[in-house]
Amino acid sequence: MGLKNKKMASYEVRTLWLSRIVIWIAIIVILFPTLWIVMSSFSAGDSFFLSSLFPEKLSVEHYVELFQKTDFLLWVWNSVKLCLMVAVIQLALTSLAAYSFSRMRFTGRKYGLMSLLVLQVFPNSMAISGYYILLYQFGLADNMAALIFVLAGGSAFHIWLLKSYIDGIPRELDEAAMVDGAGHFTVFYRIILPLAAPQLAVIFLFSFIATYSEYVISSVFLQTPGNMTLALGLQTFISDQFAAHWTLFSAAAVLSSLPIMIVFMALQRYIQNGLIAGGVKG
Repeated sequence: MGLKNKKMASYEVRTLWLSRIVIWIAIIVILFPTLWIVMSSFSAGDSFFLSSLFPEKLSVEHYVELFQKTDFLLWVWNSVKLCLMVAVIQLALTSLAAYSFSRMRFTGRKYGLMSLLVLQVFPNSMAISGYYILLYQFGLADNMAALIFVLAGGSAFHIWLLKSYIDGIPRELDEAAMVDGAGHFTVFYRIILPLAAPQLAVIFLFSFIATYSEYVISSVFLQTPGNMTLALGLQTFISDQFAAHWTLFSAAAVLSSLPIMIVFMALQRYIQNGLIAGGVKG
């Protein structure tokens, strides 16, 4: 019996160390490209491929050029403005749809949920040809409002995610409120939304990140430099095959990550609970 326990203990130790090694390898693989981008942004010249990971001479010339000779700050403002509006609208549409599917019984509910699953299969980029038709038929070129409504059209994944979370909230709370005279909107606003705050934070973050990095649809609607988002603006640094400014692109990429980090840190206390709960409820 003692020999068996020793073997089990030895097996557990080997498994623990193997897990640690795998985790450290994964961390290195993930961080290496990031470190390369950061070092490239401090490297002189325009070459993205360095002779070594750490350049011989560190320079901040690309960061200075970014603020003095490009519209980087304007692109950041356009992106943040677009992301906030899309995230807020999508959050409102998602929360209303998720509450309806979770708490209400109506004709077409079952097939509506199935339709959401089907819609998840098709990316928004498949509708590019339709967007082109709308663009020229109704004169929506460089129309930020039109782009906001297209990107904020709701997400089947987010609706399912929030619905599964709301399903885990006891219905007795709804029934108690309705006994006191509350309607669906009061239950939704006073009970469901506060209790679903962690999941709402996760959905807001997902919407913000998806819009922040969106390129294909934005390139259809936004055409003038003054309306460009970060994704479109950064593309101009490397789109010319004879003058690709990879190091300037690297500097912009490093700074572009700051808004995402700020949003993530602001919502951090909600995100962990929301991700865990969304994965086990439903």
